[in-house]
Amino acid sequence: MHRAAAAVLVLGAVLLPYAPPAAAAPPGGAPTAEVGTGQAGTGGTVTVSGRGWRPKALLTLLICGQNMIGGTNSCANGDGRAVTTDGRGAFRTALPVAEPPKPCPCVVHVATVTGPAAADDVPFAVAGHPVAPLPKQETGARLAVVSAPELTGGANLLTWFGAPPRRRLAFTVGNTGPVPAKNPVFRVGTAHGVFAPQWEDRQWRGTVPAGKKARIALDVELAAGAYGDYQVSATYGGTLLVEQPWGVGRPWGVTLFWVLLCLVVPAAVFRVGMAVVDRVRPRTAPVPRAAAPAHGAAGPRAPGRWRARLRPLRGGADGGTAPADRPAALPWYTPDTAPSATTSTAPPTAEGSS
Repeated sequence: MHRAAAAVLVLGAVLLPYAPPAAAAPPGGAPTAEVGTGQAGTGGTVTVSGRGWRPKALLTLLICGQNMIGGTNSCANGDGRAVTTDGRGAFRTALPVAEPPKPCPCVVHVATVTGPAAADDVPFAVAGHPVAPLPKQETGARLAVVSAPELTGGANLLTWFGAPPRRRLAFTVGNTGPVPAKNPVFRVGTAHGVFAPQWEDRQWRGTVPAGKKARIALDVELAAGAYGDYQVSATYGGTLLVEQPWGVGRPWGVTLFWVLLCLVVPAAVFRVGMAVVDRVRPRTAPVPRAAAPAHGAAGPRAPGRWRARLRPLRGGADGGTAPADRPAALPWYTPDTAPSATTSTAPPTAEGSS
């Protein structure tokens, strides 16, 4: 019995150097990554390997500046690579070296794409890339939104005629930082359609104690005559807090004004033009009208040749009137040939009239 046990121990000691090495699990079970070299120049490649990752997991590999403090915005995203781990959660791939948009210190960032989040950063130096101190981390107040935002206020008569629309953006924030926020300054942006927001600083008067909440109200104003769909945003410390849509009605008073202007101006120009034409046209002497005779008065004077014949009938050469008992003579008879003078009451004789 003792001889059999001793034989097994001797055989194990002989075969142990030939056994394949087992993959050592990282401490604490966290996935890790390694870079074949700690420095390389732009245009080269480095070998990146890792272990302890989820089997068959999709990973991304990026070279980032400033230790990736600003997120993937500080990484060379266009030169990144993707790799899938094997059945044991290990991988090995080549990564091209590219300059990140931020200065070094740089890291090789490895993170999962799907499933539970996991990541690891390996220090790496890009030869020839600028190096700058890391930005200071803010340790002051940190505000987080704890309620849905709302826009208060409404339109008035002046807004209907093109005055700047105004609203008040209200929301509740909580201070998760270690110090109170005194008179915090927010950035309020308004975006119309697909255009970029236009930002303005708005200071809120008050204090948000550490670990407490406060109701924030910020004034929002658009340009005169603005209408359509707008998006109102508010940020604090570079962090987006709230976004709220805002539908602004059309200023129909302005449209009515232009319609009336298009009607009144042509009418006024026409009236002025007619007045000018009436002022500058040549004047002609007015033709006098003959006065109408009064009832019972003599008629108008006969013109031409009949005037001499009518003068004796009207009372002589002086133009007097005829006696009341004398019959008026017709104009085509002379006084001596008028029917009243030639007619006789005596009976006619054989020789003729006497």
